[in-house]
Amino acid sequence: MATLSVVMTVYNGEKTILETVSSVCKQSYRDWELIIINNGSTDKTLQALQSLEDERIKIFSYPHVDLPTSLNRCISHATGEFLAFVDADDLWTSDKLELQLQALQQNPQAGVAYSWTSFIDEKGKLLAKGDPIFFQGHVLTNLLTSNFIASGSNPLIRLQAIKSVGFFDPKCGSCTDWDYWLRIAANWEFVVVPKYQVFYRQSSRSTSSKIEEMEKGCLFVVEKTFKTLPPKWQYLKNRSLATVYQYCTRKYLQNYNNCIDNLIKARQKLWTAIRLHPPILLQTNTQRLIAGLIKRWIKTELNLVVIK
Repeated sequence: MATLSVVMTVYNGEKTILETVSSVCKQSYRDWELIIINNGSTDKTLQALQSLEDERIKIFSYPHVDLPTSLNRCISHATGEFLAFVDADDLWTSDKLELQLQALQQNPQAGVAYSWTSFIDEKGKLLAKGDPIFFQGHVLTNLLTSNFIASGSNPLIRLQAIKSVGFFDPKCGSCTDWDYWLRIAANWEFVVVPKYQVFYRQSSRSTSSKIEEMEKGCLFVVEKTFKTLPPKWQYLKNRSLATVYQYCTRKYLQNYNNCIDNLIKARQKLWTAIRLHPPILLQTNTQRLIAGLIKRWIKTELNLVVIK
């Protein structure tokens, strides 16, 4: 039985799956198993996976289901004392598992180790580095107001922490990972590896429907979480909601593509965020969003003038 289980669910990931698996296989820490759930792929994902010859890799195929349910299947197959999730299009540095495992072994009270995240495009080109985060110990307050873990490919989780919270909640949709980290943070400490070790692949374009789905899932998580928290935490709810709308603003601006509807939605989400938590105006991220919104709005107005 391996000390560490790396778990992955994949649906139609033929373009990136082998690169992601290679990223796992190149880890300096070697005592791992890789559990891959083929979630009803209809492309050549399964054929690509069948070309792998590492005996530590275990592949299971199931009919297609929602992401949380498929992640729960991953957990059910894992046998390690520690679990690391990785999305089928993300990448790791070679020391990711080694350093995170060291961090957990040196901090037995911690249930989660996380690292810093870089963002890459569909071709693997570096887009940006996420802000360095140093939250450690009891991080529930920080996590309530920002999913600083950034992606499902980031944390290494102690098995005891997994068992203490159970499975992912399918009702949370595409925000199921944030809900899961919050549930763990309510009872376990977190520890950070202050190094960029995760490469989170960004889609070149998200449809409005996907952004709306993400918003719906995040709002559900906020409502669900604060229903379970004692009164002393309730003052953070509006700030948490504002962060969700701030995130939606950024996604609509990223997918502007001269679409006036996306610009209008971005303005609406930003105004909602500010109304819910006015201090958010002081954040650099919010000021950048305002500048981006103004810039695109002027561009749109100029385009309309030219058309006329």
